[in-house]
Amino acid sequence: MGAVLACLRLVALAAMVAAIMSGCAIPGLSKPSREEVLQRLLPSAVQIIVEQQEGRRVRTGSGVVLAARRTEQRADCFILTSGHTVSGIVGQKEVYVVFGGHRGDGKKTRATVLAHRDTRDVDLALLRAEANPCVPAPAGRPPLLGEPVWVVGFPWGRQLTLASGIVSQINMDDGADRDTASRLMVDASVSYGSSGGGVYEARAGGLIGVIEGYSTARVSPSGADPPWYIDVPVPGQTFVTPLSDVRRFLGEAGYADLVGARSAPPRLFGGGGDRAR
Repeated sequence: MGAVLACLRLVALAAMVAAIMSGCAIPGLSKPSREEVLQRLLPSAVQIIVEQQEGRRVRTGSGVVLAARRTEQRADCFILTSGHTVSGIVGQKEVYVVFGGHRGDGKKTRATVLAHRDTRDVDLALLRAEANPCVPAPAGRPPLLGEPVWVVGFPWGRQLTLASGIVSQINMDDGADRDTASRLMVDASVSYGSSGGGVYEARAGGLIGVIEGYSTARVSPSGADPPWYIDVPVPGQTFVTPLSDVRRFLGEAGYADLVGARSAPPRLFGGGGDRAR
């Protein structure tokens, strides 16, 4: 009898190994579908609205929920966005966060600016709002060159826009001159108002950074009188603030616990190792 049971165990183990090798779906082992990934990440995408105290909208941006904290009195939602979106507004304008934009029935909630920096090296802001539900984005691993990504934003202050692309450049020159060093970039196209929006792993939905901006090209019509021009985004050159910079910013602001621990250094996708003004 014992020999029979041992044989059955071996057969079951062999069947499981064969199923894994052949890509069969086994609960807990199969990769999430695209729909499952989007259901995971879209609720963390929010819109940022800046208004005059009389209610006139003056600026918009995008953001991503980092963490939720509950107390007996309230449910705090912590949101990351770009620093220039809220720069110069303290005491003069009101900031609001719109939750649930992916459903088309967003809820507008007043927010407080906890920390912000709008400098050459850091363009980030941390907001807090009372919201329920508050769905944080899971922290992803450091990005891989060529890795597929989702980019979520609210361009031009309108409805949510979802774009796909790949990681087209990773930062391999830590501490080098910002003008010449490589930077984290994706080739997904974005527009004005997308700053602060989340950039997520396409395969698992983890947050790898937020939109910082994009390269622009100046276009002017020949022979125009008076002369005029417009700056248009350069396709494939969307700059992203990586989670490493986000963690540094949060640590300096006293909110280091809002994002998970650092993971392994960046590498090539599929290899052996693992600002929009």
